[in-house]
Amino acid sequence: MKISHIAGILLLSAVLSACTSIYQKTDAWREQGELKEFNADGRLAVKVNEKGSYANFDWTYQNGVQTIDVNTPLGSTMGQLCQDAQGVVAVDSNGKVFSAATAQELSEQLLGYELPVQYLNIWAAGQWVKGVPHYVSSDGRLQQFNWTITRQLNQNGMPRVLLLESSKLTLRLVFDNMQPLARDAQAATQCAARGIK
Repeated sequence: MKISHIAGILLLSAVLSACTSIYQKTDAWREQGELKEFNADGRLAVKVNEKGSYANFDWTYQNGVQTIDVNTPLGSTMGQLCQDAQGVVAVDSNGKVFSAATAQELSEQLLGYELPVQYLNIWAAGQWVKGVPHYVSSDGRLQQFNWTITRQLNQNGMPRVLLLESSKLTLRLVFDNMQPLARDAQAATQCAARGIK
């Protein structure tokens, strides 16, 4: 699989913007707690072995279901990644469905290395994963699961940039918009892609 195809399936790319942003302060990181439901969109970028790919994303976290649609700049869907209580499902641009019990298993299957998709909403919320070793450096960077996470906020305290760095890849998400969602007990409790045959 080409990097751009994989990025489309697993969500990765972005371009830095000139908007004002504030780095997360060291003492602002907190232990994982209740996660607010949200809808967000923006741009994402992934860099692997000095090769980069870019795309747009639409990201929803509601009722325990996390769905990330990855699109071309013209709006065509490149792929979708969804996580629910049953595991993780990815759909490529041709409609082919891939699934696994965990994001680690799926990314290992498709990419050959682990990608921490299941923690993105936790880190975007300024939290570290509960019960797992972590370290917050003096410059406000969180280190967990062999990833270094940098979070920049806009003037309203919402995520502007989420940067993940490991020895194998760099993932940057730039948020154009992030809005809280009201709790909806009627919202789906599993990934829509599970119904695709």
